[in-house]
Amino acid sequence: MTERLSGAHNFVNDQHIQLYRTWAKSGVGLLLSGNVQVDQRYLESVGNIAIEKGTYFEQLPKLKQWAETAKMNNVDFWMQISHAGRQTPAHIAKESLGPSNIQLKIPGLRYSRPKSMSEADITDVIDRFVFVASVAKEAGFTGIQIHAAHGYLLSEFLSPDINIRKDKWGGSIENRARLLLEIVRNCRSTLGSEFPISVKLNSADFQKGGFSVEDAIQVAHLLSNAGIDLLEISGGTYEQPRLLGLDEVGIHPKRIEKRRESTLAREAFFLDYAEAISKVIEIPLMVTGGFRSLTGMENAIFQNACQMIGIARPLCVNPWAYQELRAGKTNQMMSPEKTLSIGPGWLSIRSPFRLVQAFNALSTQAWFYRQIQRMSQNLMPNVNIHPFKAYWLDQKKEKKALKAFKKTWN
Repeated sequence: MTERLSGAHNFVNDQHIQLYRTWAKSGVGLLLSGNVQVDQRYLESVGNIAIEKGTYFEQLPKLKQWAETAKMNNVDFWMQISHAGRQTPAHIAKESLGPSNIQLKIPGLRYSRPKSMSEADITDVIDRFVFVASVAKEAGFTGIQIHAAHGYLLSEFLSPDINIRKDKWGGSIENRARLLLEIVRNCRSTLGSEFPISVKLNSADFQKGGFSVEDAIQVAHLLSNAGIDLLEISGGTYEQPRLLGLDEVGIHPKRIEKRRESTLAREAFFLDYAEAISKVIEIPLMVTGGFRSLTGMENAIFQNACQMIGIARPLCVNPWAYQELRAGKTNQMMSPEKTLSIGPGWLSIRSPFRLVQAFNALSTQAWFYRQIQRMSQNLMPNVNIHPFKAYWLDQKKEKKALKAFKKTWN
């Protein structure tokens, strides 16, 4: 979960440490950080943590404190490492990097213009991922996760509708997966055989012509052979936000892939896809997205659809949700997506107006950011705040952070 708590220098700070102090007491076995960026020029938010060779030593003490705090109560803590790619907002960078120069377009939002990456750009990105991975190990994290989902740079290379290159980095699925696999292999060489490496992968982009389930199965097989230790399955992009649990809602309706009724009937968003992927890999599989009940989680494990359960949003609403589930105090964690009051009729999350859909999705995200911010200040979540107010507060915070960011780096 992206925390968006960093200051102008994009360093880890006391707010991150307080947030993960809370989550370290949540009863989970493994915590994954929000997306730590490998290139400060290309962020998904001005509040991201970014690690650069020239300044990492300045934030290393805080990184060590962050890792130490999150590992309380015998919890493992892995750093999620990412590059925003073309999903870099235009107010952060006018030009970003991508496999091809295909710009992301979402109503009401402006994203940077990606340039098609050169060989030198690709080599630099590989080096940056490996460097940040080595810093994670030095700081005391117990593993890393390489983010190759949700439309960020590595996901863009995997998607044939975004990656239209004609060289060795595009075309066949083996070529489109080359960048991800090069990063995995170089990280393994640098980190050693005993340090856990995970990958977060889309089960599909859910866009016609995009990264398909068949692609995901092939990439999962390649990753398993490359020696990663855990594969996490998610799905969707900014354009088709299945990661938010929204079915048949997307920015480009003509490109939406419809899902089977059998898939929609199951609790987890991506479980059917995970079952297909699990047949071609020999490593543990984690599924994140939609799990809310003890019954749903146990069924997924006992039916061998996956070996690990990922929980995100319920721990933003109630950091003790999983403890209560394990203790038998409840069989169902709160599912705020179904109860958030966005508005009736044409204002609803399923409004026929795409701009309204986008605004509602952003308001829902802002609602969760607000809960994360409260926990980072040693406060409990406030579930009664309206999503529109949360969006207004989030925009106010983002503008203030952007002003400080530009003042620092201009």
